[in-house]
Amino acid sequence: MNLDRLAIQTAIKAKVVELADQFGSDASDLADDELIPASGYIDSAGLLELVAWFEASYQFRVPDSDFTIDNLGSIVLMTDYLLRLKQAG
Repeated sequence: MNLDRLAIQTAIKAKVVELADQFGSDASDLADDELIPASGYIDSAGLLELVAWFEASYQFRVPDSDFTIDNLGSIVLMTDYLLRLKQAG
């Protein structure tokens, strides 16, 4: 598993673009710090699919209490959250 910041951000962005494409949107211009839910590229089901992919890809579970915009709202926030969790052990 690659915990390189840039690799994580690239993987998350690729998944968002893939999900948006399924909804008929082009999210290729989504900024890394742009709030994904506010972007309109994917709906709530897409957000859940993104989080499920995130958990599976990086082999961890997001506790319900951590399921917040501050942890999972953007590509940067998701990356920061994952790196914090993995550093904490």
